[in-house]
Amino acid sequence: MDAASRLSERIRQFRLQKGLSQENMADMLGLSTTAYGDLERGRTELSVSRSETIAKLLDIPLTELLGLESASLSETEWLRQENTRLLALNGRLQNDLDQWKSKFKLWFGDGVIRQIGQERERIGF
Repeated sequence: MDAASRLSERIRQFRLQKGLSQENMADMLGLSTTAYGDLERGRTELSVSRSETIAKLLDIPLTELLGLESASLSETEWLRQENTRLLALNGRLQNDLDQWKSKFKLWFGDGVIRQIGQERERIGF
């Protein structure tokens, strides 16, 4: 099986996984159903821009559509790691916020309440 046939087969597989019909894909690409069918059967050579459009419609990276192996992290793994990093950062920031709230209350809140109480006593309330 040549590269064009493998790409056509991958497009078909991803389309089916997304639950899309050939008619759906043809409409989204502005093609006739016959032209899209020819594309999936490998009878039509794909341009890079058409491949990019198909990858976007199928919501997958172009490298995945093309079946290219990558030494870098997959997009999903990168998102997992970024999510973990952001959750840890959020926890640290929440802790800092809680500490500052306590300090503010200690420095200003309790002192102001104490001053108001003293002033009320002074004027006879």
